[in-house]
Amino acid sequence: MSPMGSGGIDLPPFFRLFAFESLGSSNVEARRLAEAGEGEGAIVWTHRQEQGVGRRGRSWSSPAGNLYCSVILRPECGPAEAARLSFLIALAIRQAVATFLPPDIPLQLKWPNDVLIDGRKCAGILLESKMGVNGLMDYVIVGTGINITSYPEKTDGLSAISLEAAGARVRVEELLSGYAYALLDLYMRWRQHGFGPIHKEWISHATGIGTQITVRLANETLEGKFVGLDPSGALVLGLISGETRLITAGEVFFPALQGHS
Repeated sequence: MSPMGSGGIDLPPFFRLFAFESLGSSNVEARRLAEAGEGEGAIVWTHRQEQGVGRRGRSWSSPAGNLYCSVILRPECGPAEAARLSFLIALAIRQAVATFLPPDIPLQLKWPNDVLIDGRKCAGILLESKMGVNGLMDYVIVGTGINITSYPEKTDGLSAISLEAAGARVRVEELLSGYAYALLDLYMRWRQHGFGPIHKEWISHATGIGTQITVRLANETLEGKFVGLDPSGALVLGLISGETRLITAGEVFFPALQGHS
């Protein structure tokens, strides 16, 4: 459980690496560091997780060979703006993965923060945050898991895939480096220019815009057309009635991808 050296991994100076052979959860360790006052840019990286957690509290399979890391950010923004960081993180993962994939492999984004290789999920993102007394974020923990050598055969949503299965040849250390550089570039652009440029770039890689989708909410299920993304990051759903509805949270199903389920 003790930190290991960085092993010569190429990281921008913004980051400080806390590397482990095994952790229960990289997010839990990152939260511990953040509570102890660690500044933004700390990366907790572990070769495997014993208690990995995905969205909605689902367990996340975490064997050695894949990338599991959590980054501490302190963006000094409100909770709504902090929630939009998930789009930025998905773009950073996509950019890093694209470097190692064959160029003819489709690599798209699914609302709100899934990264898909040929319609199959290759990564998971989990944001955790704490608000300060001033109403701004004290910190945001950005947890990511990227399938490099293995992936779960059974999922409760889209089927999964690994980078190796898609034809990529990449070491965990190389992907961590690529992700860190992409994340820093996008994060600095976001801090300087806001969500607008991130919104535009996310749209350019989105899957399913203009198609019929199903949205499953806590107490209802909606059918309609995926019109796009509004400036806040909400999914714009065009209902059969002609009305539109903004979806800020929910499970989205694309019929075109169900063959991959």
